[in-house]
Amino acid sequence: MPQRKLFVTTALPYANGKFHIGHIMEYIQADIWVRHQRMQGSMVHFVGADDAHGAPIMIAAEKAGKTPEQFVAEIAAGRKQYLDGFHIRFDNWHSTHSPENTQLAQEIYRHLKASGLITSRTIEQFYDPVKGMFLPDRYIKGECPTCHAKDQYGDSCEVCSSVYSPTQLIEPYSTLTGARPELRTSEHYFFQLSRPEVVEFLKAWTQDGKLQSEVAKKAGEWFEAGMADWDISRDAPYFGIEVPDAPGKYFYVWLDAPIGYLASLKNHFDKGQAKNHWHPASRTDASFEQYVADPAVEQVHFIGKDIVYFHTLFWPAMLKFSDRKTPDQVNVHGFITVSGEKMSKSRGTGIDPLKYLSLGMNPEWLRYYIAAKLNSRVEDVDFNPDDFVARVNADLIGKYVNIASRAVKFVPGGKLVAGDASALNHAGLVATVKELYETREFGKALREVMAFADQVNTRFDTAAPWKLLKEGKGEEAARVCSECLEAFKVMTACLKPVLPELALEAEKFLNCGTLDWDNAVKALGAGHQVGEYKHLMQRVDMKQVDALFEPPAEAGAGAPPPQPAPSGGASGQPPGGEEIAPEITIDDFTKVDLRIAKIVNCESVEGAKKLLRLTLDIGEGKTRNVFAGIASAYKPEELVGKLTVMVANLAPRKMKFGVSEGMVLAASNADDKAGGIYVLNPWPGAEPGMRVR
Repeated sequence: MPQRKLFVTTALPYANGKFHIGHIMEYIQADIWVRHQRMQGSMVHFVGADDAHGAPIMIAAEKAGKTPEQFVAEIAAGRKQYLDGFHIRFDNWHSTHSPENTQLAQEIYRHLKASGLITSRTIEQFYDPVKGMFLPDRYIKGECPTCHAKDQYGDSCEVCSSVYSPTQLIEPYSTLTGARPELRTSEHYFFQLSRPEVVEFLKAWTQDGKLQSEVAKKAGEWFEAGMADWDISRDAPYFGIEVPDAPGKYFYVWLDAPIGYLASLKNHFDKGQAKNHWHPASRTDASFEQYVADPAVEQVHFIGKDIVYFHTLFWPAMLKFSDRKTPDQVNVHGFITVSGEKMSKSRGTGIDPLKYLSLGMNPEWLRYYIAAKLNSRVEDVDFNPDDFVARVNADLIGKYVNIASRAVKFVPGGKLVAGDASALNHAGLVATVKELYETREFGKALREVMAFADQVNTRFDTAAPWKLLKEGKGEEAARVCSECLEAFKVMTACLKPVLPELALEAEKFLNCGTLDWDNAVKALGAGHQVGEYKHLMQRVDMKQVDALFEPPAEAGAGAPPPQPAPSGGASGQPPGGEEIAPEITIDDFTKVDLRIAKIVNCESVEGAKKLLRLTLDIGEGKTRNVFAGIASAYKPEELVGKLTVMVANLAPRKMKFGVSEGMVLAASNADDKAGGIYVLNPWPGAEPGMRVR
């Protein structure tokens, strides 16, 4: 079978913030598939990059007092600790703000223009009269014109997945200033997706097996609704790549973002990394141009379900009509949730990847747990804390690792003896698991491995080698346990794409060299010497998981962490240990609904030393449940019957200990140890439900 050549990417993360757990889930999924491919000798070039352009980055950089270039460079500098921490091995990481991306984006645009697929026309576009700029789609919100969901972005609806223009929104408003945007005219450039030849190509491309069935079905619905031309330009001020021969015009970020896949690959080749690849099977003397033009190269993307439209319509059309190869697979996954709720840092249901690592939690616990939930369909992955602990401890420790630790004790000197090769179907397991990895049915693959582990453990327990030893049947005990260690080696190969570091340690113990799919079933054989067994993996401690979801200590969950106090004020320190927040308008203040609340009950929260659970009455005819990090300052009985102030219109937050339906207000120094925490207490005469103005 000829060597497969694979160009693999994940969606480019937007360079306006740190990686979140959704990024890590996607990278783990792609990394597992890539490691499987390398185990079968495929030539793989696995690349990523930061999506560095667009108005959001320009605006965020402005707020931070930095240039966009400085802003994205600082974000990029923090990527490595995440990738290394979770054993995600990209061959190259680059940026869309690069010479390679500028060159490729402008080349593709010129080719599309020469093909007659670029047109220009004057459009009406929303303009923020307060900010003084045309508004990008994502800075306009309003009611979806299709399903009438509120607060939807200006380009697509997160509820019904409809795609539309911002001018179609009902009751639009600027998310920058809250102002109602004005319609003004501007000349824009369009890629003519509505042209018959483009539509005909896309219909064929989306229905020929490159997409999952549910994604192909969704694409069919878009075609039925009719293809609209794609607006690919934006007006200055804009951080991006200039449109050739069009002063003041820039490519819309979604034109140059996917081209960033090619730009990162080009950077990888131009640096000589492809020629001197760390994995021997992936080394090539081809140039970037030769490689991407090679008909044998398969282009494979892993993306989330929120960006399907761009990757299944815009991207393949851009490539096809600029005479480039189109993607061979676009693998779409769902979101990651916590106990059935969509992850949200603001609601206290997010998992911070760096916090996970800082708590000493093994990254391969998470790799295994996510893999055990993944399949080839577009389904959400749910992180359930109790299930996480049970699955990792039961599967990895109880079933897999313990085979080695138990069996090696009954093999004298660690020298294997001949066993029954037909006792367990090694070849059948490897063939099944290999195929399941290929088709991204990772959960099924791991279930097969664990079912095999059950068979091995049953064989060990039934043989009872400790009894055989007492009965003077040491050779029989050694034979059974040698069979178990042979099976452990096969299981290690099957788990290697998911658990690369654990597999490396197991390979050292087994003294078997580097495992791949070709040698996975090759027996170690009688006389093979295994090494000294050292414990391969610790169990998950529930205290670590509790700490992962522990809210900050400050009063009112979601408060920012303390910052070093800069100099200022009469004492050389800012008031309260922190600078006054940026200026707001009265309109900003009135959006926060502050109400007098009576604390009708207060109690400690089991498992959370810093939290108190408050039952509050604000005159609604019902009570509300609110968690506050004030246990260090108050005993529950001190607060019962008191009045305080709460934020009444804060979105409910799903927390580990329940739902928090608001936030109480308290004062503290930036370092609360410097002055304690003081819950606001209104003067006598205030009544529950009164609004604080």
